[in-house]
Amino acid sequence: MKITAAAARMEVFALTRPYTIAFKHVTGVENLIVSLRTVSGLLGLGAASPEPHVTGETVEVCRAALLDGALDWLIGIDIRELPALVRQLKVRMPTAPAARAAVDMALHDLLAQHLGVPLVRMLGQVHDRLPTSITIGIKPTIAEALEEAHEYLGRGFRILKVKVGHDLGQDVELLARLREQVGKHIPLRIDPNQGYTVHEVERFMELTAPLDLELLEQPLRAEDTDGLRSLSAAVRLRIAVDESLLDEQDALALLTPPPACGIFNIKLMKCGGIAPALRIAAMAEVAGIKLMWGCMDESVISIAAALHAALASPATHYLDLDGSLDLARDVADGGFVLEDGCLTTREVPGLGVHLLE
Repeated sequence: MKITAAAARMEVFALTRPYTIAFKHVTGVENLIVSLRTVSGLLGLGAASPEPHVTGETVEVCRAALLDGALDWLIGIDIRELPALVRQLKVRMPTAPAARAAVDMALHDLLAQHLGVPLVRMLGQVHDRLPTSITIGIKPTIAEALEEAHEYLGRGFRILKVKVGHDLGQDVELLARLREQVGKHIPLRIDPNQGYTVHEVERFMELTAPLDLELLEQPLRAEDTDGLRSLSAAVRLRIAVDESLLDEQDALALLTPPPACGIFNIKLMKCGGIAPALRIAAMAEVAGIKLMWGCMDESVISIAAALHAALASPATHYLDLDGSLDLARDVADGGFVLEDGCLTTREVPGLGVHLLE
């Protein structure tokens, strides 16, 4: 089953709700959409959302890896040779993990379509459905954050992820007010995006102990794994690493005793696609590390790919796959069903996504 056409194009997506995190303000996002077609007419899709602040991959680097004939090497390749193909991606696109991810998911999409099964079943489905968190960015006032939280709860979401990291005192005040407003039954996940010091993490955990927070994501600078290891074992178990975990090598380093955290946040755009993500997931499973599957601001195409992979790992405990929900438009539809804050894949072959006219 050979590929007869390989192409990519740039798409610019405005956000319906611009947001702020510890190190930037976001109003829109650029994605590159990959399309692979086989001799039998199957169409495999992928999407890249490069993040220079995390992986160093700029949009220009991503474009160079995907546009202007860069994918011509795939023409004539048999998609049944998937493991060998995804290994080649790291060699051909060493500095462009989001570009690799887009091609990787398009190849997986094609093979699962060829087999006539949803991708999650080809990968070995473990979970049927899981709830996703939805993210509240850093707001100018507590009142605005509370208003957004109530909006999301009204839309059926039952897990809130809250961006903090500008000021510890204000962060604690916000979270106390939020817990008071939403009650004890709503899990709260907190993400300072590298905005704290070791001392601030310790103080944060002490001050927020009564609030029953679910986890703390990437509180320290990405390179400060020694700082993570200086925290108590009980604190480390509740810390999810994000920017510190880009690929399999980072996963191995984080697992070196004593483990630097209790949770890995896997993102396809960081690690380079479904195949490397599942290698990290296997390492986590063996080591007893819980998995969160996260995202950038992305098309439904790549969110669906992350969901299929997440539901195929026994180590998956958390989803944070809300990256397509605030796009003002998208180029595709399908991929998953969102109901009462829970995500499930569709009962169609491959990723289950299709291009819009």
